[in-house]
Order: sequence, then C-alpha cells, then structure tokens
Amino acid sequence: MFFNSLAFAIFLPIVFFLYWFVFNKTKSTQNALLIVASYYFYSCWDWRFLFLLVFSTFLDYYTGIQIEKGKSEQSRKFWFWLSVLVNLGFLGIFKYYNFFATSFSELLNSVGIQASPILLKVILPVGISFYTFHGLSYVIDIYYKRIKAEYNFVDYSLFVSYFPLLVAGPIERATHLLPQVKVKREFDLEKAKEGVCQIIWGLVKKVIIADTCATYANAIFDNYTSMNSFSLILGAVYFAFQIYGDFSGYSDIALGVSKLFGLDLLRNFNYPYFSRDIAEFWRRWHISLSSWFRDYLYIPLGGSKGGIWMKIRNTFIIFVVSGFWHGANWTYITWGFINAIYFLPLLLRNSNRNNIDEIKVTWNLDSVKVIVSILTTFLITCVAWVFFRARTISDAVLYLKRIVTNRDFAFQFLENDRYNYELLLMIGIFVLVEWNNRTKVEPLSGKNSMLKIALAILAIMAFGTFSDYKEFIYFQF
Repeated sequence: MFFNSLAFAIFLPIVFFLYWFVFNKTKSTQNALLIVASYYFYSCWDWRFLFLLVFSTFLDYYTGIQIEKGKSEQSRKFWFWLSVLVNLGFLGIFKYYNFFATSFSELLNSVGIQASPILLKVILPVGISFYTFHGLSYVIDIYYKRIKAEYNFVDYSLFVSYFPLLVAGPIERATHLLPQVKVKREFDLEKAKEGVCQIIWGLVKKVIIADTCATYANAIFDNYTSMNSFSLILGAVYFAFQIYGDFSGYSDIALGVSKLFGLDLLRNFNYPYFSRDIAEFWRRWHISLSSWFRDYLYIPLGGSKGGIWMKIRNTFIIFVVSGFWHGANWTYITWGFINAIYFLPLLLRNSNRNNIDEIKVTWNLDSVKVIVSILTTFLITCVAWVFFRARTISDAVLYLKRIVTNRDFAFQFLENDRYNYELLLMIGIFVLVEWNNRTKVEPLSGKNSMLKIALAILAIMAFGTFSDYKEFIYFQF
C-alpha cells in the first residue's frame, strides 16, 4: 500500500475516523487501533513477513525487560547480545546473505578455485532495515541505562510498527516516540492542518518532482552508452532530484500523517541541497539514520576524540557502513566510501562544524561564496549519486568517464511523453520555492495557504494521472 495510492487514500480516512470518534476513549484503545491498522498496512505488502515483524517486536520487548531486571552484568550482556545478534542475523540472512555468498564465490574463482554459491530464494521484507534499527536503539539504550524498559507490550509494539514510519522511516528513538505513545492524545486542529499541508507537499515532491525525474533518469542511466555528455549530466541531476523528492516526500507524508493522529515524528530532511559542505549535507539528509550511526556507532568507536588515525578510521567506518545499510551491492559501499573521502578534508581541518548556522544570502561577496559552496556541494553529491544509482561500479565509472570524454553538449530528446525543457523549468521552480521557504518544514502553510493547497492538489492530480512510476525508492532498503 503506497502513500500515493488509492488504497491508502481510502485507508487513512477510515483509520482517522475510528481513531478520533470510536476508539478515542483511552490511550489503550487509541494504541490498539493503531496497532491493528499498522499490522494491516504491513500485511498489504506481504502478510507472511508480518510474523517476522511480530517476532522482532516480541524479542526486543522481552530482552529489554530481562536486561533491566538482570542481577549481574553477565546476565545483562547475555540478553543484550541475544537481541543484537538475532536482529542482525535476520537482517543479514534476508538482506546480505546472497551478497556475501556471491562475493566470496567470485573471490575464489578469481584465484582459480571453482565455486558455485548456494543462494537463498527469498525476497527482502519491506522495512526490515528500519524496524530492526528501531528495536536495536531501544535495546542499546536500556543496556546503557539511558532509558527504562517498556512493560506495556501494546505501547512498545506501536513504537516499533507505527504504520507511517514502518516501511521507510524516519528511524525513531524510544526517548522521543514512546513518551507520546504512553499518553492519551487529544485532537489538535492546528496540528492536523499542519499535517495535511505536509502530506500535500510530500505528494508534490513525490508525484510531480520524483516521478517525473525518474522517467528521464531511468532512460538515461539505462542507455548511458548512447547518451552524450550533456544528457549524462542531466541524468545525474535528474536522479539527484528524484531520490530527494522521493525519499523526503515519503518522510513529509509520514510526518504529516502522524500529526493527524497527534504524534510527532523526527524530522528526516532539512533542505539538504542547500548545504555549503558535505558535513552540512549529512546533517540535513536522512537525519534519523545519520544521527543513529553517530550515536550508536561513531561515538562508541571513539568519535573525534582520539588521534588523527582513529578519527579517519571512524569516519570511513561510519560512511561505509551507512552505504552498506542501503543495500547489498558494492555500488552502495563505494558511494559511502566516496562520501567519506569528501568528508575527510573537513575533519582534518576541524571545519566539519563550520556551517551550522542558518543560510543567509544578502547579495554581497560573502553571499557569492555561499552560492558557490552550495553549487559545489551539489556537484560532488551528484557524482556520488551516480554510484548509488548505477547497477555496477563499472557502469558508474564508465558513466562518469563518458561525461568527460564524449564532449558533446547538444540537447538530446528521449523517447517518452515528457520534454526536457518543461522538466528543467519545473525543477527550477521547485528549487526557488524550497529556497524561499527553507526555514519552514513545508511551504504550503502561511499566507494564501488555501490557494497554494488548491494549486498543489490540482498539480498532483494532473501529474499523477500520467505518471508511470509509483514506488518509493527507499522501500527496497
């Protein structure tokens, strides 16, 4: 069930009505309804994997209690590692087993040892990377005595499987969401309005920007050997806006839907393409994942407190692991490695925290430097995105090589219903709207909000009717 589907357009109002007008008596009834709705939502993908979600939920719920009750450090460690290893074990089997088996087989073949890997014929359970990280952060926080274990199974289950964030995040923390789940929610009209605006803006990003860019990005990447330099540059730019509109659009819809039920989720994007360096980019892009790796991997490894080699090691570990989290492919690992290289000069100069203030442009020399920094950061980000999008590392390298060596900058048209001119104009308008509203969560509220909402809905309906691309990119992770 996609957020941009007719099924969800029917599902959401029904759950909203039941939540506020039938099951609104107590916190327990509200949570119970959301659990049922969440399990139904997840079962629409594949009901068989619902059992995996329930098992993972019960595992972390039970081990969390045992860790807190443990009378010895040995007992606490046992339950902690049981949870961590089982969670990572499931993630490894479903997501990474075939990758490791194939890679090991190829390594043996390269040294003359013939090997045929035994592969598992399983599909990746949707959202497994996200709900696994929900549970892991909860158990880790209990083990280090940052939080208390949750004894109400329904409340904990809702924290893990809440349907707006279940399949593609944001990755929530128990310290943020569980306190909201444990109290009865009262209807807040202003919050609901904010939620509706955020949902609509998320659909604008997804349907108008991401899906339209996907048509061209897919055509260019699939036929890159016949594309000239200019088309290949456009392909990288189109994919950059596709993945941003797609994933940040999903996050906006998730946050907006959650506001309809009186629950606030963590913000996941903060206009990342206006970043002035790669460190700022990662503070603005997929914030919940970046902060998760910072708190549960980078800092435990020593963070930036050790010597220079420890800092370099930790930087490469966190970026490479982040890349690997996205998928079982060397392209994702390479993408993470490239971002680590981008980040390294900032780390060595201790300038990775320079750009934490609000972006201001007043049309002076300093403003020119800001704009150049933003464009440079976007450029190197697009280069890295080529590896993220390409099927293989060889394809990515040849793609970039052809940009440099082809040197043909004529305007090519592709065989589809949309034209490049209109798409470039639309991206330009989108960038201007985001720039003008970069201090807001979404641009539709405020002055003339009803007119902006009406125009946005008309545009969504118009583009959605002709769109041939529906899925969200991050569902595969």
